[in-house]
Amino acid sequence: MYLALLVIFLQCSELYAQRKVFTFNRVEIRVQPSAKVKNGAPMSIICHADISKNTDFRLKHNFTFFKDGKVVFMTVSDKEDARYEIPVAKSSHTGDYECTVKADGKLGYSSSIYVWVAGMTKPILTADKKEVLEGDVVKLRCELPEEVPPLEFFFQKIKTNSAPKEKRVPEQTQNFSEVEFYVEEGDNILSFDCFGKRQVRSGWESSQHSNKTLVTVKEPFLKPILITKPSSNVTEGDQIEFECSTVVAQIRNVEIIFQKNRTILSSVRDKKVLKYSTVATQEDSGEYLCKVEQGAVSKTTKLNVFVSELFPKPMLSASMTKLDESKKLTLSCSINGFQGANFSIVRKGSTEDIVLKNSEVFEIKVTVNDTGSYTCKAEVKGIVKESKPVRINVYAPVSKPTLSVVSGSPEVVLGKPLQLMCHSVMGTPPITFTFYKGDEIKKNVTNDTYATFLDEDIGLNDKGGYKCDARNNHSSGVKTSNILNVTVIVPIRDASLGSVPYGEVEVGSDTAFLCSVKEGSWPIDFKFFKKTDHEVLLHEVREYSDRTIWHKKTMKRKDTGTYYCMASNRASVDVRSRPITISVILAAWQKGVIAAFVLTAMAGAGAVALWWFLHKKKKAKGSSMEMSGSALAPNLTSEKLPRQPSDGNFYSGSGYIEDNENHMKSTDESKGPDLESAEVDYTEVEVSTLDPHRAPEQKGTETVYSEIRKTNNGHLLWRMMLLILWKAGILEYMGILMLPRAVISKISWERKTNRDGRCCKCFKGFAAVIYEFARLVFSRFISLGGAIEMFLKHLMEKKNYQ
Repeated sequence: MYLALLVIFLQCSELYAQRKVFTFNRVEIRVQPSAKVKNGAPMSIICHADISKNTDFRLKHNFTFFKDGKVVFMTVSDKEDARYEIPVAKSSHTGDYECTVKADGKLGYSSSIYVWVAGMTKPILTADKKEVLEGDVVKLRCELPEEVPPLEFFFQKIKTNSAPKEKRVPEQTQNFSEVEFYVEEGDNILSFDCFGKRQVRSGWESSQHSNKTLVTVKEPFLKPILITKPSSNVTEGDQIEFECSTVVAQIRNVEIIFQKNRTILSSVRDKKVLKYSTVATQEDSGEYLCKVEQGAVSKTTKLNVFVSELFPKPMLSASMTKLDESKKLTLSCSINGFQGANFSIVRKGSTEDIVLKNSEVFEIKVTVNDTGSYTCKAEVKGIVKESKPVRINVYAPVSKPTLSVVSGSPEVVLGKPLQLMCHSVMGTPPITFTFYKGDEIKKNVTNDTYATFLDEDIGLNDKGGYKCDARNNHSSGVKTSNILNVTVIVPIRDASLGSVPYGEVEVGSDTAFLCSVKEGSWPIDFKFFKKTDHEVLLHEVREYSDRTIWHKKTMKRKDTGTYYCMASNRASVDVRSRPITISVILAAWQKGVIAAFVLTAMAGAGAVALWWFLHKKKKAKGSSMEMSGSALAPNLTSEKLPRQPSDGNFYSGSGYIEDNENHMKSTDESKGPDLESAEVDYTEVEVSTLDPHRAPEQKGTETVYSEIRKTNNGHLLWRMMLLILWKAGILEYMGILMLPRAVISKISWERKTNRDGRCCKCFKGFAAVIYEFARLVFSRFISLGGAIEMFLKHLMEKKNYQ
């Protein structure tokens, strides 16, 4: 038994120790009786939580209700439902509602529901006055105490036998609005009301109309009375009197105004009666108005008055309205069917009228100054009437017109427009001008004293001159100008420049430059220019021809350059030719002098060089014989002397090397004729002491020495002649620098194959360059002298060295 109780106790403890588990299935919100509730009815908003639990246990629920995102109600309950009671629903309760449920740290949300409280409360209307005067202002206030802004208020002014006047006033922050209404003339008993509107999701919702508020209107003064004396049968010349009166409650600030056709005739202030009198004329017939004002209130009365005509207006007639100067003019004034009036003839002036004569008829011999407007005045019983004005025009004859070119000169450039002016010094305007081109009418212009004509169709072959006619209303007729002949200027076209001779001109000779144009009117201004760093004007001339020749005397070397010419005429357009290039070269006689001088110099230099070469050859042969005699020994062999690498049997200068056959080569042959560094190189041969253990070979030493001397002297001569050419500048001008190089290479090759013909081959090479040398050496004569001097100096140095 105890064991059974123990088991039961343990099971109960286990159940008690189990954890409480729950979850929100959903949270719902609903409205009773429905989501649309009538204004003033009760309404309940219910929030329900659907919760699942693992056991049956109590759970506290925190319910929160929201309207348009703001908290409106909160409650705590252990039930799964909570209610938010609204006993009287108002339009302000309209909105979106939702709720939340929180329990033991968990939170559930409902969806949103829109609640619409249909209908608005009735507005309340009040007026600040119950009794007003015409012109006063009534201030109204309309209020919706239970509504929430934004709202719109509508005020109505209801008047008997007329449509209501309405004013709309929106209010964003308050539930009432105020407005003012003006009390107008004729308002008697006024009724006012108002109503409100608000915007809901489905549109606009209107409230009921407010209570009606009545306002009584009193008149500050009565409508004015307007009368005339006499009241009828008013005739021109009669005295007529107008009287305007009214009845006012307060006389202060009352104003009476009397007017006709918007023109104020008279006015009074702080009075009840206005009087106005005048002598009646026919112009006084019409509508008259009397107006009484006090503050913003005004009342008017109208009256029509007819004044009978005493006599009709007079009429003025003229014998002529357009007449020539010095003609007779007659003006007559009359009234149809009426006699006994006093007449006067009047000329209208800019500031005042001028009475010409107090009579029915006026005669005058007119001048141009009598042009103007005239009227006739008639007076009966103090009534003056004026006729309609008559315009009189007096014409002076036009003078002979003058036709001229507006630019001044009777010329026009081909392709440009020509503007002409026709002018008459005298003549009464308006004047009609007619322009002619030949016999063809081009234009008619009516103006005061002059007219212009623009001719845009100018041709080179236009025939006939221009003229113009001038005429006005004078009987003399048309006057014609003299014929104006206009010169058509053809612009310069296509200028060209040539010369005789062309291209190359000898020094000291004359050159003829020919500048011509293809087209252009004479005279033509020709200008010759030479291009340098700036434009240099050399010659200018005016020719009545399409070409000109300029002879330039005694051309010099400095005249070499580029030339062009420019042509212009009265068209004021400069046309420039294409440039030509002139080169000034030496004359034929100068070339002959240079050639003779050069040949003479060459012959002298060749003779000196030949003498020097033969002299050195002879001297070298004697030295060779002496050396061979002293070096003979009984044990001579035919072997060559070995050359020691350190102190050999002989040495060569820097300009030569030895080949395998003991012949000497010039290193200058591989370099070519470097004229900038061309100098004479000398080579010496020394004979070393004979080796006692080996017999010297005399013939080998003599051969080597002979070859060195011959090669040195022949090459030196050719190099010195090239040096003369280079110093004189001939090679520089002619561009034949490669010719001596080829000659030297050929001579060097021939020297290898035929040593005995070296000298002849060397002098033979000069024939290829003598002509070019002679043609240009004159221009470098001083340099040539320096080169010859250098050559002779080298010969002397060589001789001293030997």
